[in-house]
Amino acid sequence: MQIAFETPDQPDVHALIGELDAYLYSLYPPENVYALDLSSLLHPSVLFAVVRDAAGASLGCGAIVIKPEYGEIKRMYVRPQARGKGLARRLIETLEAKAVELGCQTFMLETGPTMPEALLLYERLGYRRCGPFGDYPDDPLSVFMQKNAD
Repeated sequence: MQIAFETPDQPDVHALIGELDAYLYSLYPPENVYALDLSSLLHPSVLFAVVRDAAGASLGCGAIVIKPEYGEIKRMYVRPQARGKGLARRLIETLEAKAVELGCQTFMLETGPTMPEALLLYERLGYRRCGPFGDYPDDPLSVFMQKNAD
């Protein structure tokens, strides 16, 4: 398994993002899905990482948007067949480490309340619930979390 910073503008990565979108839209109404589109993921302030198996097949992805005040974790996804192997943890740790190298000391994220595995992972990684941040509205279909760099 390999994690590398790549461009999201690749056919296999488009497929990952499509799977993530289908999953999110099956759980939440469109107005409660705060996903970055491809053009946003290509912005220079976004670090985008892909997890690949030994044969080069994409297994998951994630991004962090570097802002002056914090880095925001976005577009976290691991294909169902690759879950339970620690890939999401390693992906987040890779994103956080690169963000720290760039001077980021605080990490934020928004996720949904009906994704218990994701919530548990974030808590295990040191994220704690907080109030809305940035432009997010206070909404019962959003869970906001924050972590300070170690």
